[in-house]
Amino acid sequence: MRSPTDWQSATLRGRAELSPTVTEFTLAPDQSAERWTPGSHLQVRVRIGDAVDTRHYSLVGLPQDSRDSGLYRIAVKRAEPGRGGSRWMWALQPGQVLSIAGPDNHFELPTAGKPTLLVAGGIGITPILGMALTLAARGASLRLVYAARDDAELVFADTLREALGDRLQTFADAHGQRIDLAAEINALPPRAQLLICGPVPLLQAAQSAWEHSGRAAGDLRFETFGSSGNRPAEPFWVRLPRHGLQIEVPADRSLLDVLEAHGVETLYDCRRGECGLCAIDIVELQGALDHRDVFFSAAEKRENRRLCACVSRVAGGGIVIDSAWRPDSPHAEAA
Repeated sequence: MRSPTDWQSATLRGRAELSPTVTEFTLAPDQSAERWTPGSHLQVRVRIGDAVDTRHYSLVGLPQDSRDSGLYRIAVKRAEPGRGGSRWMWALQPGQVLSIAGPDNHFELPTAGKPTLLVAGGIGITPILGMALTLAARGASLRLVYAARDDAELVFADTLREALGDRLQTFADAHGQRIDLAAEINALPPRAQLLICGPVPLLQAAQSAWEHSGRAAGDLRFETFGSSGNRPAEPFWVRLPRHGLQIEVPADRSLLDVLEAHGVETLYDCRRGECGLCAIDIVELQGALDHRDVFFSAAEKRENRRLCACVSRVAGGGIVIDSAWRPDSPHAEAA
């Protein structure tokens, strides 16, 4: 259950295909574009079949771009397989109206003038772009390493190269290139900071390398752009003894979605595996648990005692879980 959000209408003014898998959308809100800071995102209501869901998309560019034009820019990667939100977005055409909320920012660029390493993986470049341009304009000490599957997916590389010069280094998986996170972190001066956005495996590797370096935990900040995991998504079953339910979770839906559809009340907020509010106790596991969150530590994930219902999945079986609902609670008696 999420706290109420103020929504408004926005008209799609234009779209541009940045790569075979990334499209940029320019949105004109009914109200004037609000002030925002690098790292901010919009919430967008998307329709998946007969259901309405919410997606979070980082604002692209610099805050003054929106202030001067009254427009927002977001970039959306077509997820295949996915839950359907990006497919809905990609079907939109100029002139169509959608619902948005925000901007909100859970990934603020710190104001302290620390040397900064920025790391972006794939579409994770969207919040990092504004940070890099802002830091460059300040004359700050920074370096950006930016990885994607191939050269075509390095969608903002030209803009960044113009602003950063040799402070930008790009990597393409297709050429066998990989970011050496340990080396990048070890090369940082004391009290430097790392801001990173990308797929979960990249964030997990950064967390591990940062911890191993002995640097302060508070100098590492990150944001996920989705729920990519270590295994392909597949259907799995989930049993809730207190509810007398056994239900199936399809490959294209999250456990949280399915619990809500069956009337199982579950607390949540970010829906990206970051906040931990939707964490659920595991009673029994049959199969392999694919932790797709960045909330639990590596040790907690090895224990397999809890999972984030918004992103984590099971491969090759299912799980028995214990929700917060109790049959002897005052709420249950009143019902």
